[in-house]
Amino acid sequence: MIAFAPASEADFERLLVLRGEVMRPHLERLGRYHPERSRARFREAFKPETMRLILVDNAFAGCVTFEAKGDHIELGQFYLAPPRQGRGLGGRVLDILLAEADTARLPVRLHVLKLSPAARLYERHGFVRTHEEEWDIFYERPIKDQGP
Repeated sequence: MIAFAPASEADFERLLVLRGEVMRPHLERLGRYHPERSRARFREAFKPETMRLILVDNAFAGCVTFEAKGDHIELGQFYLAPPRQGRGLGGRVLDILLAEADTARLPVRLHVLKLSPAARLYERHGFVRTHEEEWDIFYERPIKDQGP
């Protein structure tokens, strides 16, 4: 069973470690891993009020931010613990979040690091590339038509 719990400032260090476990191999592949920069970037982006802890059968499995930004919802900081990856959990969590966005009638936007395998997950869930920058690819998932 998947559930969400609110994050708090007390979760910062645990989530920073998780981010490192997930992102370090991809950043190293691009020659972009620097522990101090990684900490500073996560500190800058960390907003407990928009962060959700992902729980599976009441056990911590990861985190995600999902924040309404007026005309869209921004999805970010989506990290699953490595032992939880590759088993369909990311897709199931994404389905829950996208159902929320559909109810709100808002598109969802996000960006992924170039060469990240996460891009395939998003593309399978209807996200389309909008543009690229030096290190990131930006995506949007349009509002899904819910029919009559």
